[in-house]
Amino acid sequence: MHLRRAALIALLLLAWYAYTLPRWSDWSQNSRLNLLLALGDDGTVVIDRYVANTGDYALFKGRAYSDKAPGPVFLALPAYLALTPLIDSPFVRERSQSLGAGGALSATLNPQGSGLREEKVRFALVQFSMTALTIALPAAALGGLLYLVLLRLGLAATPALLCALAYGLGTPAGPYAGNFYSHQLVAALLFGAFACALPRPCGRSSFSRALLCGLLLGWAVIGEYPAALAAGLIGLYALSQHGWRWLAPLILGSLPPLTLLITYDLVAFGTPLPIGYAHSALWQDQHHTGFMSITYPRLESLWGLSFGPFRGLFVRSPWLLLAIPGYLLWWRASRLRAEWWAALGIPLSLFLFYASSAMWWGGFAAGPRYLVPLLPFLALAAAWALDGMFKRAATRVLAVSLAVLSTLLVWAEALAGQLFPPDSIRNTWAGYVVPAWLEGDLARNLGMALGLRGSLSLLPLLALTALLLLLLQVRSRGMWQARRDEALALSSSKS
Repeated sequence: MHLRRAALIALLLLAWYAYTLPRWSDWSQNSRLNLLLALGDDGTVVIDRYVANTGDYALFKGRAYSDKAPGPVFLALPAYLALTPLIDSPFVRERSQSLGAGGALSATLNPQGSGLREEKVRFALVQFSMTALTIALPAAALGGLLYLVLLRLGLAATPALLCALAYGLGTPAGPYAGNFYSHQLVAALLFGAFACALPRPCGRSSFSRALLCGLLLGWAVIGEYPAALAAGLIGLYALSQHGWRWLAPLILGSLPPLTLLITYDLVAFGTPLPIGYAHSALWQDQHHTGFMSITYPRLESLWGLSFGPFRGLFVRSPWLLLAIPGYLLWWRASRLRAEWWAALGIPLSLFLFYASSAMWWGGFAAGPRYLVPLLPFLALAAAWALDGMFKRAATRVLAVSLAVLSTLLVWAEALAGQLFPPDSIRNTWAGYVVPAWLEGDLARNLGMALGLRGSLSLLPLLALTALLLLLLQVRSRGMWQARRDEALALSSSKS
């Protein structure tokens, strides 16, 4: 029953993540997609042929390379090679061209742009398909996994469900699960490794699970280098739970992705070290501040990442403030102390790291995109507060209201315009989000492919959401009835 419910959660989240098309003219996404095309089509790591669509690239010995961590590209490459014949088939090309030329989608294009040239349509197809398979799908699975982990930790099913949905829809995890960024993929990899390391009720500790844990941690690191902080803490947690017998398989599992990274860096930059940012064509002032833009946490960035209206996490996801009482309630429960320390240390280490960055706001962004990998661990603590709030009707309503409000705030920003809010507009809501909604300028989505314009294009998504929520409620009533029957049977046997 719980597995089916987790699958429904994942399906609902996947619908949201795949419905809105990835931002097209996005330097960060294009940098990695350029590398994917160079590897898949040209058999090289040089992106000279594609570099015109991005400013996020490295220049080394007169050639252009992506300056991003290549983890998502390596994950997407097999899927891209398998789907290339389909993407390049005449039927798909012609159908995509006709959909893009339709009134609703074509109305979102820049009138001063170059229009829907064939190579741009192909690029959009690659971007959408690779995002759906390698970013959105793992991100949606993370929502279902979060629900199951919360049950494993002893929380009730209904607050665990609300936490999983609030995490998936009511945090910046949502918009970044539908774009070819690394942050949400790294979140799924880190949390998946944490779930692998959780002790099983039977007490058995398998070699294969340790190997998988190491593989996930290694791939997280090559997806975002600062994830090494969280990966190290998860590795320590795993050793604390399973002993030194896990050390060898953890290291062995991490070797394939780390070997891929070393090979890539040797081919691209002649060194085994990941130094792409050291050769970035732009942002040299920031990248050469401190160590690769990292100095120490400043008050501006600490406030800006948490409560500042420009990029503050809790301004967009107020339900995550429940993590504060959640940590206290969890500690007072006097159990799962190792998990408590992991759920505290991972968000804290990543938050302080990115608060030390000279570019803590992350350029064009919907909220604090750098903080996305820490969100599922922060949600673990918030779930403990939700569990307590569901014991009373008044606080239950408050919990649901905070989750709904967070979802509205996150997607109001995520759906505004054809680009994420630029960093040149510090008052994001008044200067970008509200004007876009008033003008009906919403991000390209699948509803527009059906000819729906503006906010009407969201109607199919809302209808599907209502259906899946109804199915989740049917499952909930079934579980409650099953528990009631078990309780009656137990009382009858005792009497």
